[in-house]
Amino acid sequence: MKYSFTRSLATLGVAASLSLVSGCDLDRSPIYDPNTESVYSDPSSYKNVLAKLYGGLILSGQQGGSGIPDIVADDEGFTVYTRQLWNAQEITTDEATLTWGDAGAQEYNIIGWQPNNSFLGMMYNRIFFQVSACNEFLRQTTDGKLSDRGITNAQDLANIKTYRAEARFLRALSYWHAIDMFGNVPFTTENDLVGFIQPNQISRADLFKYIESELQAIEGDLIAPRQNEYARADKAAAWMLLAKLYLNAKVYTGQERNTDCLTYCNLILKPQTAQNRYTLSDEYRKNFLADNNTSPELIFPVVADGLASRSFGGTTYLVHAAVGGAMSPSVYGVDGGWGGLRARREFVLSFADTTGKTDRRAMFFQKGQSIDLNKLVNNFTDGIPVTKYKNITSAGADGKDPDKRFVDVDYPMFRLADVYLMYAEAVLRGGQGGDQATAIGYVNELRQRAYNGNSGNVSSIDLDFILAERGRELYWEGHRRTDLIRFDKFTSNAKLWQWKGATVQEVNDPTRTVIPMRSVADTYNLFPIPTKDIAVNPKLKQNPGY
Repeated sequence: MKYSFTRSLATLGVAASLSLVSGCDLDRSPIYDPNTESVYSDPSSYKNVLAKLYGGLILSGQQGGSGIPDIVADDEGFTVYTRQLWNAQEITTDEATLTWGDAGAQEYNIIGWQPNNSFLGMMYNRIFFQVSACNEFLRQTTDGKLSDRGITNAQDLANIKTYRAEARFLRALSYWHAIDMFGNVPFTTENDLVGFIQPNQISRADLFKYIESELQAIEGDLIAPRQNEYARADKAAAWMLLAKLYLNAKVYTGQERNTDCLTYCNLILKPQTAQNRYTLSDEYRKNFLADNNTSPELIFPVVADGLASRSFGGTTYLVHAAVGGAMSPSVYGVDGGWGGLRARREFVLSFADTTGKTDRRAMFFQKGQSIDLNKLVNNFTDGIPVTKYKNITSAGADGKDPDKRFVDVDYPMFRLADVYLMYAEAVLRGGQGGDQATAIGYVNELRQRAYNGNSGNVSSIDLDFILAERGRELYWEGHRRTDLIRFDKFTSNAKLWQWKGATVQEVNDPTRTVIPMRSVADTYNLFPIPTKDIAVNPKLKQNPGY
């Protein structure tokens, strides 16, 4: 059963007492009732507040897209964490494009953003709103606070100890997104005062150490792999986040940590008991359907539920926005298409057979579509739609929402296939604790599933192959920008794709006859700190080049 993100009155109370971790104005709509003490005096409320923290990754606010957002914007769906995370990681790369007319979207499409970009500003705000929420939960659940409130039951105390570990995981996750996208960022913990503050800026290297220490510190308090409620973090989720942190350590700190990456990959891949083992789903497609909560592969999903966990972000966005042109919305379990998201030519052609008849991971709709993005704005028939996410169950049934507006597909933030590929990459990068034969075996397990047999097996691998295979296996799951930067192919001439390095003038020029493709400055390996935050917090220094 899916973990339910309960939006009870207890859940709503947390929004009133958040401290802003940064000086920027998040334009929040505060919720004042009930107050903090009425929420935290009841031990049964703590799980509901924890649910609010998990819900912060998928919900726009208190009523899931119905007018009470955490952060005010003209389009409430625009404010959803996983929607902006996906945009930042995908439409800036060779895997995807968003061809709506929004100015922020076009700057992402061409890798030409500035500090006032609305997309990156919302991502930044969401990260630090989430950090604030986690800080407040941790502030309210200390041993001293619990004792003062008369919460002494042993089981209640044990539960709250686990909840605290999960809140620290969620905070570490958001700080990982911050270190990956923005580098040196404002930093606070539960030990900082509540209220409008101007936090100090932490260096990327020091934030790396903090995230590492937090994840290591909570390991003993998290529940064993596969033993927690669905979609709540367990030890494997923390191990995976550590593995991803270490795999990207050279980018973040200048030092390789591939041996450490392998250590944590091995903890996931070689559990103490079969009961703790995550396994591959028997079919690739089942990881992206309305009943993907049944997949044994999802290590950390973010729950979407067409009835109980609704928003216009997350996978509701990924299903609706990828439907347009000659596509029939009912085939994808929704009431209509938003006509915005497509794959770019270079990514589609990374599959030897783009029809999905050989490599079944190639999920594209090609009827009536041009593979070239001749026009970047408001022309859905340019570019190839991706059909990976469907609000249809593995048995062919529609999702729960009778109106087909909101989907049931959980966002697969971390899944086992990524661990297989991280293991292989870390081995190739010289990490100790693995071997190339095992790495090839893991890669071939993924390809055997994709090819429905051994026809796609490989006998050797190198780093270029791994980057391409990560694209074929993990596309549209929010990893690509990070991967390309780690391989030094995001900004450089080593990898080009249509519209990379274009100008806004070229995007809007109706007489243009050639699709631009060029390298961009290394400045763009980091997003800038948003203009508003720089303006109100003199302690913050802008990233180089902006």
